[in-house]
Amino acid sequence: MPAAALALVLTAAVFHSCWNALAKRAQDQFAFLCSALAVGAVLFLPVTLSSLPPGGVPAGAWPFVVATVLLHALYFVALGRSYRSGEFSLVYPMARGLGVALVPILAVIFLDERPSALGAFGIAFVALGIVALQWVGRSPVADGARWRPGPGTGWALLTGVTIGGYALVDKAGVSRLHPVPYIGLMFVGSLLLLLPVAVLRRQSVRREWAANWRAILITSALTLTAYLLVLFAFRLSKVGYVVAAREVSIVISVVIGRLWFGERRLPARLAGATLVLTGVICLAFAR
Repeated sequence: MPAAALALVLTAAVFHSCWNALAKRAQDQFAFLCSALAVGAVLFLPVTLSSLPPGGVPAGAWPFVVATVLLHALYFVALGRSYRSGEFSLVYPMARGLGVALVPILAVIFLDERPSALGAFGIAFVALGIVALQWVGRSPVADGARWRPGPGTGWALLTGVTIGGYALVDKAGVSRLHPVPYIGLMFVGSLLLLLPVAVLRRQSVRREWAANWRAILITSALTLTAYLLVLFAFRLSKVGYVVAAREVSIVISVVIGRLWFGERRLPARLAGATLVLTGVICLAFAR
């Protein structure tokens, strides 16, 4: 991976883990994320419009813009539900790790990018780390033969699927439209899709804004900046490498879970996160 792309991705990883932690701390995660999305979409709109090509959005870019809007809207819903149900140091690594594992597989199908032996090992380590994080420290069910998945598992896995999907879409999308208008259109489109639900829950949105407006503003800036950096990195390196290197945030999330939220079993979860990170490193250096 080029040094410039790696620098963009690592910076994005720090920003990403921080805004996700702020979202976890919210009273109503959906209201919080919708508010952050709205602030970003509105404030960035003049930049979006001024950066569009003279002839408008190219016809070849529209399918990718529409696809990323749909996937990101689903991502924000699933992310909010996973944080409402599960612990940060469990659901964040699962969602991000699954996204890393899926991207090389999807890239084989849609982009004809085949992983090397090192890449295959990386995928296996990520999958093993996800399993370790999910079942670590949990009690067996009554028959003692199986282990019970933790709260938020289903929503975290759905979040991971959307991550894999939009990463692939956006890699192709930013080759047809500059990242600045691309992310602006994604924010606006996702907001429009989620707006009807936000209107129905406007009392929750008002309460969340009153309680956490500073965190919402910070999250809006971090969300926009973090993913814009990733979109620029997509133009410099392969999608699998960018998505993999970005997930150093997985280890950061486990530490944040202990320091900010007082979550337990930090050594065991760090061990699971280390497996994920090992897979990420393998994927980052795979050819």
